[in-house]
Amino acid sequence: MESKWYELKPKAEGLRRKGYSIGHIERNLKIPRSTLSGWLRNIQLTSQQKKRLFRNWKNALINARKKAVLWHNTQKAKRLEEAKNSAIRTLKSLGTGKNVVELALAFLYLGEGRKNSPETAIGSSDPMILKFFLAAIKNTCNLDIKKIKCELALRADQDPKKIRRFWSKELRLPIENFKQVNIDKRTEGSKTYPHYKGVCHLRCSHAAIQRKLLNIATLFCQNIIDKHLGA
Repeated sequence: MESKWYELKPKAEGLRRKGYSIGHIERNLKIPRSTLSGWLRNIQLTSQQKKRLFRNWKNALINARKKAVLWHNTQKAKRLEEAKNSAIRTLKSLGTGKNVVELALAFLYLGEGRKNSPETAIGSSDPMILKFFLAAIKNTCNLDIKKIKCELALRADQDPKKIRRFWSKELRLPIENFKQVNIDKRTEGSKTYPHYKGVCHLRCSHAAIQRKLLNIATLFCQNIIDKHLGA
């Protein structure tokens, strides 16, 4: 029994003999690939036709990959925007009151702050983290942040004077506060990425602040654990 596409067989064969791909013939004549494969299997293509088909296939693959990358980037951008909007809604519901700031500061200190020391201290290579620490501790503890001591940990090829100026400007602290600089001798001979400005440690002698922040964070964690996982 002849298929309903049989009358198109001569046209399909003619296109194949001209060097068109099976995919091209399938799209233009609307004939199933399985049917075309049977009709066209014995038609031999010239070496030039084969080269052209391979070139077209390669170009189509490159274009398909470009489209896939564009699609994935678009989807990623949408997901990032959704995450940002979700975060904005959460922050609006929380507000920026003193208690919220202090809780955020407590968790920052729990993760990044110095625990086994008779002082309140934190170190980071990220200026935003340290700027938040300064702003939050000023807001919640009424501390004169201009008196906070600063210590830098740098790699061997970094210029201490230049890095001091960088952190002083970023944190809006007097450059006189940056008295101690420690150079890691193990990094001698290796190049530092331009964006890396070392680690800046902020220190103040108020151990009571450290104790309060750690208690806030640990007690809050324990309350959540008891509530949702059971005591």
